[in-house]
Amino acid sequence: MSRLLLVVDHARDWAPYYPSEDLLTFDQYLQFSAPAHSRVRVINLCQSARYLSRGYYCSLLAEARGHHVVPSVMTLNDLGRKGLFSLQLEELDPSVIQWLDGAAPVETGSKGGRSIRVSTFFGQAEVPELKPVARALFDRFPCPILSVEFRHRRGKGWQIESMKPAAPADLTEPQQDLFAAALDRFSSVVWRKPRTRRRYRFDLAMLVNPEEEMPPSDQVALARFEKAGRKLGINVEQIGRRDYMRLPEYDGLFIRETTAIDHHTYRFARKAEAEGLVVIDDPVSILRCTNKVFLADLLRTNRVPTPKTLILSKDQKDAVAQVVEQLGFPAVVKIPDGAFSRGVLKAKDEKELKEALKTLFRQSALVLAQEYLYTDYDWRIGVLGGRAIYACKYYMVKGHWQIYQHGEARQVDSGDFDTLPTYEVPRNVVQAALNATRLIGNGLYGVDIKQSGNRVAVIEVNDNPSIDSGVEDRFLGGELYTLVMQEFLTLMEAKRR
Repeated sequence: MSRLLLVVDHARDWAPYYPSEDLLTFDQYLQFSAPAHSRVRVINLCQSARYLSRGYYCSLLAEARGHHVVPSVMTLNDLGRKGLFSLQLEELDPSVIQWLDGAAPVETGSKGGRSIRVSTFFGQAEVPELKPVARALFDRFPCPILSVEFRHRRGKGWQIESMKPAAPADLTEPQQDLFAAALDRFSSVVWRKPRTRRRYRFDLAMLVNPEEEMPPSDQVALARFEKAGRKLGINVEQIGRRDYMRLPEYDGLFIRETTAIDHHTYRFARKAEAEGLVVIDDPVSILRCTNKVFLADLLRTNRVPTPKTLILSKDQKDAVAQVVEQLGFPAVVKIPDGAFSRGVLKAKDEKELKEALKTLFRQSALVLAQEYLYTDYDWRIGVLGGRAIYACKYYMVKGHWQIYQHGEARQVDSGDFDTLPTYEVPRNVVQAALNATRLIGNGLYGVDIKQSGNRVAVIEVNDNPSIDSGVEDRFLGGELYTLVMQEFLTLMEAKRR
């Protein structure tokens, strides 16, 4: 269980805000002692952050005690070095420059220069136009309140002249409202009643994106994860991309958003692992599963059965000839990081193959080519902690060769499905799934397999498999969600010990 503390210089500094039992003065924090194995999050709101001040010592003591503090000592030191916080404002939204041009006083004198000072609160800005700047600065220099001075210099345009940490006591009444709202969004646990917090042994963050077109879990499934967690003493809370700095409040992270390497999901996994959280799926699993080139070579090297596969280079002169000679037609070509049947093309002859390779090489320096194995359906075996927990047959879209068909206007059709108990799945299919996931890690995976007679071929291993209501859970029902939450519970208990 995590504990969140707000540290101020004096109790009166918090007078404009709701009372909170999480509030401590600096002197109280000096005497504070957290229970063993508890996770403590500190938001340092002291007025002065200069070297050897109360604010500086607050962050220093927090780090010495193993508490997770915002701002960190490194951030406080960096804010004193102007050269580190230069930001190319021109690269941001043009509305930022337009607002600065209109809001700053007109410059006077030949040596004059326009300047304006604004405040940001946990990456939120006083005005909507400055939101991109506020978010970028908070990502680089996590600090609850920043006083930022922008200055316009002739020939150089707008630059950040200075950034200084500020405290709640420094704010005007309108700014107090903005700060309170930003704090509420940044760390809603501040406002929870103590009884609610103490009901649960662990806190689990579930990363989701409500705007995602094809998320790994629908809203009903997400609610069932939350319900299963509560029954086991785990408080499951949905978080989003903007909650990156809140990760240390939790004991675990469950990613329920489609993952990619050059993506915030991977950064979340990396940070959560660095903070000591239990993470599913962990960054190594994301790295290994999201790139099909790596996966294909890994499976081949370890003799896991797969379709015949070639890794083709953009500069390779005989790419077409190799496919013709070693795979024949039809052949399937795919980019390394496609998902949900995106970036996958089928070529029935040499002309289509050349066109497909031309298209995909625009997106990636390497492309995979595989023999085409016709089946009415693909097996999907869900594996968690080294054991198979669910099995589905995903049928091809009628009249199409894949289980997903992407049309115009973002329309996506999918084939039918059957959900079976794992004991009804052919043994060699389950074994192939287990053999493949052992090479990846010990998390939650969905293994796609084709079966033709006695031949079994692993197509890919997905690090963030779909678990939707009425599909993957059709056989197990609520037990499927309990199995996942039980795995988190076991791992979090082991970390706490």
